[in-house]
Amino acid sequence: MSPTGFADKVAFVWKVADKLRGTFKQHEYGSVMLPLLVLRRMDAVLVPTKQAVLDAAAGMQDIGEGQSALLKKKAGHRFYNTSPLTFASLLGDDKNLADNLRTYIRKLSPEAYAVMEAYDFDPKLERLDRAGILYAVVADFADLDLRPSQVSNEAMGYIFEELLRKFSEMSNETAGEHYTPREVISLMVNLLVSGETAKELTENPKPVRTVYDPAAGTGGMLMTALHHIKDLNPAAIVNVFGQELNDETWAIAQSDLMMQDTAPERMRNGNSLTADAFPTEKFDYILANPPYGVDWKAYAAPIKDEHTKQGFHGRFGAGLPRVSDGSFLFLQHMLSHMKPTGSRVGIVLSGSPLFSGQAGSGESEIRRWILENDWLEGIVALPDQMFYNTGISTYVWILTNDKADEDRGTVKLIDARELGTKMRKSLGDKRKELTPAAIEEVVRLYGGARDEYADDSRVKVLTNETFGFQRITVERPMRRRWEVTPEAVVAEPYAAYVALVGRRFETEKALLAEVPELSTAQKKAFAKACAVADPEAPIVTGRGGKVEPDPDLRDQENVSLPAGWLSLDDQAREKALTEDAEAHLEKEIRPYVPEAWIDHTKTKIGFEIPFTRQFYVYTPPRPVEEIAQEIKDLETRIQQWMSGLGL
Repeated sequence: MSPTGFADKVAFVWKVADKLRGTFKQHEYGSVMLPLLVLRRMDAVLVPTKQAVLDAAAGMQDIGEGQSALLKKKAGHRFYNTSPLTFASLLGDDKNLADNLRTYIRKLSPEAYAVMEAYDFDPKLERLDRAGILYAVVADFADLDLRPSQVSNEAMGYIFEELLRKFSEMSNETAGEHYTPREVISLMVNLLVSGETAKELTENPKPVRTVYDPAAGTGGMLMTALHHIKDLNPAAIVNVFGQELNDETWAIAQSDLMMQDTAPERMRNGNSLTADAFPTEKFDYILANPPYGVDWKAYAAPIKDEHTKQGFHGRFGAGLPRVSDGSFLFLQHMLSHMKPTGSRVGIVLSGSPLFSGQAGSGESEIRRWILENDWLEGIVALPDQMFYNTGISTYVWILTNDKADEDRGTVKLIDARELGTKMRKSLGDKRKELTPAAIEEVVRLYGGARDEYADDSRVKVLTNETFGFQRITVERPMRRRWEVTPEAVVAEPYAAYVALVGRRFETEKALLAEVPELSTAQKKAFAKACAVADPEAPIVTGRGGKVEPDPDLRDQENVSLPAGWLSLDDQAREKALTEDAEAHLEKEIRPYVPEAWIDHTKTKIGFEIPFTRQFYVYTPPRPVEEIAQEIKDLETRIQQWMSGLGL
């Protein structure tokens, strides 16, 4: 199909949508036009075999799985319709058009009917009929030539996706929930399928690749990946799989796949975190833009259960993030679907997963697990204001279990924050876009980060250990004296010792010798009430003369991991950590606090990726003289204005 023909079909449907004005709000147009487009395509595809299907169905009392399979065979497609009506014949009875169209839809094969149900099309059909525009809209679609001889499956997919994009952008307030900007998808796919990966595709005479999206939305990522691989090698066989929680959004994705003759069971409806539709499948390419900051408290039970009972035999063995953000749940789920080798994963995340969580927390442990397995290949920082429903900064993570030799043990960071172009017209919160040239620039920087672009200020290649640290606990000795104050003897049973008010004791033992009648718990409470921190007091010791740490003076510091730490065995790791921590103590702490020590039993390992810190450029403050002169100039200008007002 020529580009002109493609554009004509899109323009035709877009023009039909104008008839909805006044009956539907703009953000509802897609929910009317897209299901009608799907119905018209199915109608056009089924025309050549329609009579054969009707003849076969005529002798069937019920249509079960066996009968359905036979009818699909007669239809020559993955769907059929046992209604004798077509879009053209529907128009022959204008007074009963709405009822006939409902019957026509109910006669679809189960999978196709499920899609229409998910669109929740019946109430929209009723509104079209009530407004008196149903006949005109159906008549327009009947004139739309979507026969396979004129529009291939691939071309139909492009038409559907272009209309979806246009309707989604029209729906500013809801687009971001299910629709990722096309240029972001294009960038991710280009990063996933580039370099050696792309070379393998082009050199293989007939490669077979699988692509999976666990938060598929309208299926845009899957389709973009499919088209990109096909562009690299038209002989490639690309099998796409996806799962989507929202019913109507799933219907859109399912429609797109169905119109391109993809098996309907490859696009499932449901929550991929709690009910994985492909639990045993492994994929070549896995990509997603999961919802940012999604609260998973409502369905936490099965996730926590899998984490506790299955550990690393399940999907969430590395840890659980805070319930207010399930981004890392999606990432762990995606990594669980990697093949033993050769898989590549791309995910769009907000800034929070880079650094949220203290050392030892779920988020930190997940980052540690990823880096210890050397799966993180690179991260690209996108410009802000790129998405329809948020202006926050976002990042594309690329992970793989088949790193190139030169990339092992390192992570590439690409700062593309300044490559966004301001749009002429904002779409919701989306005010910037990535042009094709900007996408090419990012892909070049990513591919040449280690060599030709190594000196570019927008590129960093860092070792995995760079992102790790040990959180050490620095203790200082407790120094106390004990002084009985009026407040300490106000309540019973301490009021009996009012005579002790004003007395000081050098040790806790000496104080407690004065109150032998008290119970152990009461003595402990009395001593605590009388204890006063005093840097000049003697050091408090416990059993065996062990110095007691002062919890009020306790401090924690981060110490970088030793170089090559991730490649060491457990024993060597512990030794290296201790040596580095003690060296830090001697150099950075004891010159100021000589009595300090480190409690190594409290040390925790943490991992974070402080992206912006890596690209921070110091900007010196303006000279004082320049600021002073500016203030003087402003004062002079204000005085001139006031004199002009006669003040």
